[in-house]
Amino acid sequence: MIKGVHTMFYSDDAEGMRAFLRDKLGFPFTDVGGGWLIFDLPEADMGVHPSDPDGKHGAPAGTHDISFYCDNLEATVDELKAKGVEFVGGVTDAGFGLVTHFKMPGGVKVQLYQPHYQK
Repeated sequence: MIKGVHTMFYSDDAEGMRAFLRDKLGFPFTDVGGGWLIFDLPEADMGVHPSDPDGKHGAPAGTHDISFYCDNLEATVDELKAKGVEFVGGVTDAGFGLVTHFKMPGGVKVQLYQPHYQK
């Protein structure tokens, strides 16, 4: 039976991305050799959203997305900015939670949100 999920980022700056996940986001990791770090993630959940071919209220079918969430968005943004993380835009209320985005090495933009729903 399935016991977990393994996520991946493909980056043209894989070393920088690994350092970002380790040093900026603070994820514990296992060094499996050859520069490969496998990160242990905190709790997780998975959502399924309807597709939107126009991209106005979602993404086209077949799109995958990774978001990080927290209990206090304002405090988490402040903590990450203190570590040099660059945020794109401000905080908005997306209905399901408070949302912002930040940049990671390799041109990857990731959503960070504080859910309005109870986990």
